[in-house]
Amino acid sequence: MEILVRDIINKAQNTLEAAGIADSQVDSWLLAEFVFGITRAKYYANMQMTVDGKSAEKYNELVNQRAGHIPLQYLVGTQEFMGLTFKVNENVLIPRQDTELLVENVADCLGNGERTVLDMCTGSGCIAVSIDRLSKDSKVTAVDISEKALEVAQENNRFNNANVTFIQSDLFTNVTGRYDIIVSNPPYIRTDEIPKLMEEVKSHEPVMALDGMEDGLYFYKKICNEASDYLNDNGKIFFEIGYDQGDDVSEILRQNRFCNIEVLKDLSGNDRVVIARKE
Repeated sequence: MEILVRDIINKAQNTLEAAGIADSQVDSWLLAEFVFGITRAKYYANMQMTVDGKSAEKYNELVNQRAGHIPLQYLVGTQEFMGLTFKVNENVLIPRQDTELLVENVADCLGNGERTVLDMCTGSGCIAVSIDRLSKDSKVTAVDISEKALEVAQENNRFNNANVTFIQSDLFTNVTGRYDIIVSNPPYIRTDEIPKLMEEVKSHEPVMALDGMEDGLYFYKKICNEASDYLNDNGKIFFEIGYDQGDDVSEILRQNRFCNIEVLKDLSGNDRVVIARKE
């Protein structure tokens, strides 16, 4: 049985809207593109386009999962970041556009020449892989405590033809050597704030990658306490931070003898990145 695509998409949009999905129209289309292999241009050139019942059933199944607030990225299995495609699943956070500011500033700092970079709490590997692709002469190492997250990161490394080295480690426990740059987007949500997050985040993204403990600063303190031992002279540290953590993270860096501290804002005008240099 052939079914009109426009009828399927309209029904899906209504289903998602009724479920409180903010981007119901966008998501219904993205799922259609994923399942049916169509584009809007192709659709509008033939608005009588149909699909078979099996394809429609698969699409409706994904729509119902999205209505249950499973993130779209987990359903289609990918997310774009820094112009690259990253595979994602429930074992890793979904890469956010805000994090591109972090990557861009690390890449600008690296410039030309062989430099060494350590990405702490790598998750999907989006930061490490993007830096490796942007700075061909640099050697990038990525660390995460989660074996399952590292499996995703290693797959993204291969998928994007990067050359990142991965280490399973609880922060610096299994790390050796020194680096020119340490970069990290650590867990920074306060524990009591997690239940207030969007359903997609609090119920489906890994809590381990979100929970920054009581004050949201636990991992900044842990990393800064040891980072100098793993940085070369005049080495730099780059952190992504929460919108209200600029002052606190800057103070943690000062207490650990970092200098030239700079807080950068994202496109929304919120504090997003902190950069500091080892004294």
